Amino acid sequence: MPLNDTDLKRLARLARIHLEPQELASLASQFEGILGLIQQLQAVPTQGIEPLAHALDLEQRLRADEVTEADGRALFQPLAPEMEQGLYLVPQVIE
Repeated sequence: MPLNDTDLKRLARLARIHLEPQELASLASQFEGILGLIQQLQAVPTQGIEPLAHALDLEQRLRADEVTEADGRALFQPLAPEMEQGLYLVPQVIE
């Protein structure tokens, strides 16, 4: 499906791209190449093929959930400006 200058100008306006008149010829050939690739992809028989969530069927290795830092609560709470029942009190910022 060849694109004419009117189609290209409309696409450029929709994409908010400013095109100079001399750019229309090269843009037309680029669009025709893209549309040709899309037609090739549509011609591939895909009946019976299950969709994949990822291109590679791999399992993600997960590390063990282990504590790696010491609890610093007893060190930090005396430094807090205000505390109540073990909780930090902060000024209200949203009404």
